[in-house]
Amino acid sequence: MDFNMKKLASDAGIFFTRAVQFTEEKLGQAERTELDAHFENLLARADSTKNWTEKILRQTEVLLQPNPSARVEEFLYEKLDRKVPSRVTNGELLAQYMAEAASELGPSTPYGKTLIKVAEAEKRLGAAERDFIHTASINFLTPLRNFLEGDWKTITKERRLLQNRRLDLDACKARLKKAKAAEAKATCEGDTVPDFQETRPRNYILSASASALWNDEVDKSEQELRVAQTEFDRQAEVTRLLLEGISSTHVNHLRCLHEFVESQTTYYAQCYRHMLDLQKQLGRFPGTFVGTTEPASPPLSSTSPTTTAATMPMEPSVAGLAPPGEAALCLEEVAPPASGTRKARVLYDYEAADSSELALLADELITVYSLPGMDPDWLIGERGNKKGKVPVTYLELLS
Repeated sequence: MDFNMKKLASDAGIFFTRAVQFTEEKLGQAERTELDAHFENLLARADSTKNWTEKILRQTEVLLQPNPSARVEEFLYEKLDRKVPSRVTNGELLAQYMAEAASELGPSTPYGKTLIKVAEAEKRLGAAERDFIHTASINFLTPLRNFLEGDWKTITKERRLLQNRRLDLDACKARLKKAKAAEAKATCEGDTVPDFQETRPRNYILSASASALWNDEVDKSEQELRVAQTEFDRQAEVTRLLLEGISSTHVNHLRCLHEFVESQTTYYAQCYRHMLDLQKQLGRFPGTFVGTTEPASPPLSSTSPTTTAATMPMEPSVAGLAPPGEAALCLEEVAPPASGTRKARVLYDYEAADSSELALLADELITVYSLPGMDPDWLIGERGNKKGKVPVTYLELLS
């Protein structure tokens, strides 16, 4: 390989000059060209934008994918320009386990039926989460990442070039200052009339020659300073335009943030709708569940009925949506069948939604039976002289 030795030597000399200037500035032994206040504000705003964009990007990635190993794997696939393999969400995986458990434990049992219903809801939640992650990655993460990997790298490159131009300019200023000082000293020595009896004529001639040499050095340094000043001003203008473009970046990120909020709102609305449908299927609705102080296994959150009712819209009770024949049936007039009654232990407290239902207390024993045409998720329960509908999911059938 052929090397241009002159260019290599020139680059080495420039690098050495910049290193000396930088070191002397740090030690306070050299003057430094300061940028104007507006330029410094642009630099500070750009640095702040970059730092906060990085933090927002990283934390959003954690929000969308909490598993650090999965994030590292996706990062490697992106760097290798390979397609990231499809990954099952936690909700979909939970739905798969619940469906398999129901199949093994008995899909016709109350527990198995409930597992199947919950599995279907979790599967829908997992699909909604997958759509949200995909949408947020495209509309929010990608623009932030493009700024850091594209625009910011360009700004960093131009800032580094501006720093080199400033070091060259300050080095030229220092060299010109030294040349002028040496020229002034040589001129003073040359203007002195020599005493040829005490001073050799040769020294006088050398002093005049040195003055001429320093004069040439000053002219050369002034020319180099003009070139360095022009290059510095040109690079400062290029860098200024890039830094002023940060305002456009803010506008773009603002639009992306609105899209992220929109996708997040859609995602949580879908989750709420799916869970509300599941509550309807299980026969439990907002404001109808009252937990005990020590529930055996509360299927719902411990949020009080008052708070839940205040924050979630009320839905009509499934128990009230019975077929017309059953709705017109008076439970007090229904006699239990001669055979088919069973004892059941109540698992959780249950507050009756209307007069057709029977309120339950955890761990109490009641008699239950079914009537023709009834919803299989409901039974008739009797406790003493009280009678009413009870949800199967709240019971453990004993005999």
